[in-house]
Amino acid sequence: METEGSECAGSPVAVENQMEMGESESASEKQWRLYEAYNELHGLAQEFDTPFEAPAVLVVGHQTDGKSALVEALMGFQFNHVGGGTKTRRPITLHMKYDPLCELPRCRLLSDSPSPSAAASDPTLASAQEKSLQQIQAYIEAENMRLESDPCQFSTKEIIIKVEYKYCPNLTIIDTPGLIAPAPGLKNRALQSHGRAVESLVRAKMQHKEFIILCLEDCSDWSNATTRRVVMQIDPELSRTVIVSTKLDTKIPQFARASDVEVFLSPPACTLDGFILGDSPFFTSVPSGRVGSGHDSVYRTNDEFKQAISLREVDDVASLEEKLSRSLSKQERSRIGVGKLRLFLEELLQKRYMDSIPSIIPLLEKEYRSTTRKLNEINRELSTLDEVKLKEKGRAFHDLFLTKLSLLLKGTVVAPPDKFGETLQDERNNGGAFVASDGIQFPHKLIPNAGMRLYGGAQYHRAMAEFRFVVGGIKCPPIMREEIVNACGVEDIHDGTNYSRTACVIAVAKARDTFEPFLHQLGGRLLHILKRLLPISVYLLQKDGEYLSGHEVFLRRVASAFNRFAETTERACHEKCMEDLISTTRYVTWSLHNKNRAGLRQFLDSFGGTEQPTMGGNSLSAGVSHDSLLGSVGNEKQDTKPKGDVKLSHLAAGTDSISSVQTTETRLADLLDSTLWNRRLAPSSERLVYALVQQIFHGIKEYFLASAELKFNCFLLMPVVDKLPALLREDLESAFEDDLDSIFDITNLQHSLHLRKRDTEIELKRIKRLKEKFRQINEQLCSHQLKSMPYMMISTK
Repeated sequence: METEGSECAGSPVAVENQMEMGESESASEKQWRLYEAYNELHGLAQEFDTPFEAPAVLVVGHQTDGKSALVEALMGFQFNHVGGGTKTRRPITLHMKYDPLCELPRCRLLSDSPSPSAAASDPTLASAQEKSLQQIQAYIEAENMRLESDPCQFSTKEIIIKVEYKYCPNLTIIDTPGLIAPAPGLKNRALQSHGRAVESLVRAKMQHKEFIILCLEDCSDWSNATTRRVVMQIDPELSRTVIVSTKLDTKIPQFARASDVEVFLSPPACTLDGFILGDSPFFTSVPSGRVGSGHDSVYRTNDEFKQAISLREVDDVASLEEKLSRSLSKQERSRIGVGKLRLFLEELLQKRYMDSIPSIIPLLEKEYRSTTRKLNEINRELSTLDEVKLKEKGRAFHDLFLTKLSLLLKGTVVAPPDKFGETLQDERNNGGAFVASDGIQFPHKLIPNAGMRLYGGAQYHRAMAEFRFVVGGIKCPPIMREEIVNACGVEDIHDGTNYSRTACVIAVAKARDTFEPFLHQLGGRLLHILKRLLPISVYLLQKDGEYLSGHEVFLRRVASAFNRFAETTERACHEKCMEDLISTTRYVTWSLHNKNRAGLRQFLDSFGGTEQPTMGGNSLSAGVSHDSLLGSVGNEKQDTKPKGDVKLSHLAAGTDSISSVQTTETRLADLLDSTLWNRRLAPSSERLVYALVQQIFHGIKEYFLASAELKFNCFLLMPVVDKLPALLREDLESAFEDDLDSIFDITNLQHSLHLRKRDTEIELKRIKRLKEKFRQINEQLCSHQLKSMPYMMISTK
């Protein structure tokens, strides 16, 4: 008869058990290697901003939800930054490792600036420094003080701490700053601003799909939960969220009926608005009191604190059973207490680790290739830091930069309009608007392509089109009676009036005041458009791999030379346009304003009627019809024989009608009396001046429009094409004759490149090491699965 031992030895279960016993010694070691590999991956992602993230538990809750106390309970010891009133302004990542031999917590702080010597010796611990809990507390407080004076107030960059202790679980927990629920009102504006900043930080952290969100709620009614509302903005289905109700010991006495406790322990899915991880919430209590040797301390050691946590769990179960008048089921007990939550999180995180391994390896491979390319580029840059090659690179950059400028003016679609284009409204806000003296702007919707995001030559053309629209639509400003009287003045040899001179004085003053502001506005707008060509050209160079990265001094010199050229060219062009405007508004050449003859002829023609009484009011525009004054303006060629000419020709022919001659003489005498010998400003005089001013103003406007557009095209736009290349080349060669080191900053550049090379080599070593770790772990998992398959088949049979 076979013994029990021999029977077991031959059974499939026994074989499997023996295999498990043979491997049980290394199982915990393998598990720890996997956990350590993910911790290193997380640290690598934080330090070098790499595009992958390791699974972790992200703790989210309000400042009064008992978040810090729960984190301490999960750690198994009280961490000094908790409970002392410190509100962290950076997330704190705790990489916790279970070590049964570690009697006191051993902590290492991952510094933001790693030591080169440490990095060279051990890439995995390159920036980790062992610190006491007091030193870590001081570091956190120093960071809080630094961020208080920072405009952002908070930072998403994590403070990473590695912890080993006999009560620690194998968990990675990210403790975020507590959410703030400030009261409304103006007096709470500062707190409201902090609340928005904290929520923005927490939301950014929750965006990482690999994180398990631990959502803490301090409420006895699930419909009033506040933290869950924030979490659901990122995880609307709560598919990666574990909900924890804290401070259970304070809530149990609040329930009067057993049915209320039932609903609280097992809320329906519709109440929670989703299907959470673990199917139902967890419930925890953390005993109050601090660990220490002072008279205020409740616990002398962390062992007492750990024991108090376990006792609180037993008391909570007993209190619930008393309220329910029944025993809790196994499922219900698995949700009560810090210990149950800790075990659930460990198992959940371990499963996430195992599931993520196949996807992590390709990401590491891709990052390794990318970092290798980056290192090769740095080495290539270091090899070209000699005088001849730097000059060649500078000249090549000069030619490429000018090519991009020319391309932008001629037209291109390479640069994305959503990033570099401006609508007309944006252009007005950034470069200034065309505003008349009355402060009214031309409606931008009436300008062609106003809503399109343009840049380069297309934007320049639209600005010119708007200038023509705005200035071309300007009418002569109203003329006041006082202006006419003041413009008459006194001649040097007689005191008669010269209304032709009066009209010129008024017209040129109105034109100068009206058009000069538009000249300044046009120059500012076109200068803005030209200066925008610089960043767009730099983008095109970067896109084509033709940018001189690292040569910031040289690039600033090129940018400064371009901006200086644009400003001086615009200033010179503006001066030419001002000279034109001044000359046009200083001396009226009648050949430029030949339409005045038609207006004067109409005036003489209408003068044959009876003189009307003097018009009331001060503004001629209110009493004189513009159409009646200028009815024949522009029709001079069509009116081959106007009425005025007919009457005057009758006079010249010497008509022997005495009554006709006397009538004509009387009219001329009245005309002279009203226009030359007195200053009563009869309606005929006012109409004459107004007609002349209108025509002179219109002629100046037409000339100003054509002249300004021509000059800005010739003396601002064209120099970018035909003068800028020579100027930049001259500036470049002049710089090369000086100290080359001051242009390319070779010394600092070499130092910077060596630092980048060192950091990149460290990053490459760490990625290579991690890649090998995950490859070995993946191979072991695959091998274990293959080995276990035959035994599973035997046991199934």
